[in-house]
This record gives sequence, C-alpha cells and structure tokens, in this order.
Amino acid sequence: MPSAFLPDRAFIRISGPDAEPFLQNLITTDLAALEPGVALPGALLTPQGKILFDFLIWRDADNLVIDSRADQQDALIRRLTMYKLRAPVAIEAFGENGATVTWGADTVDAAGVSDHRFALAGVEVRRTAGRLGETGPAGAYDALRILSGVIESGSDYVLQDAFPHDVLLDKSGGVSFKKGCYVGQEVVSRMHHRSTARRRAVIVAGDGPLPQTGSDVTADGKVIGTLGTVAGQRGLAILRIDKAGEAMARGVAILAGQTPITVTLPAWTALTFPSSAEES
Repeated sequence: MPSAFLPDRAFIRISGPDAEPFLQNLITTDLAALEPGVALPGALLTPQGKILFDFLIWRDADNLVIDSRADQQDALIRRLTMYKLRAPVAIEAFGENGATVTWGADTVDAAGVSDHRFALAGVEVRRTAGRLGETGPAGAYDALRILSGVIESGSDYVLQDAFPHDVLLDKSGGVSFKKGCYVGQEVVSRMHHRSTARRRAVIVAGDGPLPQTGSDVTADGKVIGTLGTVAGQRGLAILRIDKAGEAMARGVAILAGQTPITVTLPAWTALTFPSSAEES
C-alpha cells in the first residue's frame, strides 16, 4: 500500500480527569463526536476567530492525542498550559517527531487512526505516530492531499491569517456550531449563520506546470487568492470564490502567476461558486 513519512509532525498527550472538558471549552472540534480510531481536524483560535494552531485530534484509551506541526508543538503546549490553570490535566509532548501515513486498498487493516478529512473524499488514510517501516516519498502524500482537497497550514496558508471557514474546517468536521463556547466561537458562529464566508480552499489544475507556492491567483488583473501546495500541474489555493465565480461567468481567465488555471471546490464540501444573482 502507498505510504509516506511526514517528519514535520509532532504529538501532544492530554490526560487527566478533566482532559476532555478542558479541551472542549477551548478548541473548535466537538469532542463528543470523536469516535475511537478516528482523527478529526481542529484548531485553537485567536479571540478574533483566526486559526492560531491547526491539528488533528483522536482518542487513545482515556487520553487525547493532538497531532500538530512540529515547529508549533512547543508554542501550542505553552498556550494550552496557560489556559489550564489548576485543572487536573497533564499536557506533554511524547514520542519522536514524525508521522507515517498509509493509504490504498488494504489501508483499512493498517495500523493507526483513520484521518476523517480524507474519508470525506472517499479515501481511507491511516496515521501513526513515528516511522512505520519503509515508506514512499512525502510528495505522494501532497499529491493525495491536492486530489482530496485537504488543506494544511504552512503549505497552504499562514497561521493567524485564516478563519476556519477559509480552510473548510466547517465542512470537514473540525468546527462545531452546537457545542457551546470556545475561544473565537462568537466570530466563527456569526460568519456561519450570516453566510459571510467568501474565502475558500479550492483544487487547482493548470494548463502547464504551476508556479511556486505563494504565487498570486488573479482574475482580470486583480488578486483573488494565493496558491498553496503544488505538484506539477495541480495544486491547492485559497481564494475568493465570489470573485472566481464572477470571472468564470464572464469567461475571464483565472491565472496562477502567468499560468491559466481551472478551479474547483472539493466535491465533499457541497459548496458552489456564487453567481452574480446570489451576490446581489
């Protein structure tokens, strides 16, 4: 089965009698919906509703495990500790950095937890802490993320520069609008109920090789977004879907750098590009 080792991941264990209520009041994920053997996406937000840290989270017996970017692990532990006060909760890094991901026909029997983000796209991906045997190139995982419309910080967006809606957390099970308060909840809930989210993650296909990550996406000479992960002629981007929809309706070319591209919203989101009538 295909696999890849991701050296830029690290793990935090949250344990203790109040571990779940402690996190439930902080992060966007509804832990009551967290099933054994499944990893859900989530985030810790700023009070203004932007993503301060993004991660995956799953259950390990009576503990909770956070799979985060390795370069953000220490900062995330410090932030969680700041909120802990005297709660009977332990927050600690564990294991060596790096995660193994596997996918393909036989993956259902592989070790690790199922990544819910890919399951939405009809792909079974398993994640395991540490290196598990011989693995293929990490670029194969990036290509899979592109095809599945799975966005990650660092590669696709900058932390503290995106709302959960921008990166599809509201569609991937990473945000709850029912569980009650958490940091940044008021802003995110207002965006959801007023349907004001216009920046969204899209899948990009180029007429030729795409430019480098971070290149502007433009329509009619105006910047409407930014290119994220790139693999040959395919990539991910976060852009204004109202502006993209308008350009497509008018037959105006959308460009990544100087390369003409087509953009599609991941099918599992059930989102569509707004029409002019909808915008008005």
